[in-house]
Amino acid sequence: MAVHMLVTNERFQWNVVGHYLFAEPVLTGVLKTLELTAIAMIIGVVLGVVAAIARLSPNPIVSRTALLYVWFFRGTPLLVQLLFWFFLGALLPRISIGIPFGPEFASVSANTLITAFFAAIVGLGINEGSYMSEIVRAGILSVPRGQTEAALAIGMSRMQAMRRVVLPQAMRVIIPPTGNETIGMLKNTSLVFVIGYTELLTSVSLIYARTYETIPLLIVAALWYLVITAVLSVGQHYIERHFGRGYQVLTTSRKARNRLVARESLQELQAAEVLGETLSSGGGHS
Repeated sequence: MAVHMLVTNERFQWNVVGHYLFAEPVLTGVLKTLELTAIAMIIGVVLGVVAAIARLSPNPIVSRTALLYVWFFRGTPLLVQLLFWFFLGALLPRISIGIPFGPEFASVSANTLITAFFAAIVGLGINEGSYMSEIVRAGILSVPRGQTEAALAIGMSRMQAMRRVVLPQAMRVIIPPTGNETIGMLKNTSLVFVIGYTELLTSVSLIYARTYETIPLLIVAALWYLVITAVLSVGQHYIERHFGRGYQVLTTSRKARNRLVARESLQELQAAEVLGETLSSGGGHS
């Protein structure tokens, strides 16, 4: 029934969808959406790694500062954060670099510095960092503590052990949710329309505000989001397979060993049953 409706309902205006699917304003919006997604995820991953390591620090000040960062940015809506960064100029008319309570080295108007693109990148990236922090922390905690102790025993510093030993092993746990976060980020970029940045959704919105062809243009946006999500999902699959190679071999070996043990146990049980029947038959004869 749904397929029949899609095909026969003329209000979907598939000819309009086809006309705008590869229109220049839409393609520009797609590129800007990809740009926002990539830059914000890079910022989020870097902040997430730093915050995760800080959360695991034995220093209580460092650990609690990271916890406060995660709590605040996970606890407030992303839309509110985007609006806050965009209107930061109302709070700080000028942004200065200098010595506290001393001379200023440089100063710039906040309204000049904080464009819609800047606010979008900062808002999306810092918010994503709070989520990536928990993902990275879970990955680090999944690596046995003995790995770190062994690395320290051969002369590595804690940062070297983290970079060379722990994080490579933690990637198997980190990659799947990071892929999901990337797909979520792709869709979250649509929120930046509230601050006037012309990504994909804003691009189609500007067109249908002029032509009143709302549904077809929303379908255009949805199709592009679906295509990009499909590509990201394929990439995530291959990255997961790359980092899970050793674990997959280990899991396969363990399963094969378990099957062998189960088969041997079954054979022993069957042999015991045959022996029991033989003894029972022998006892009945005598």
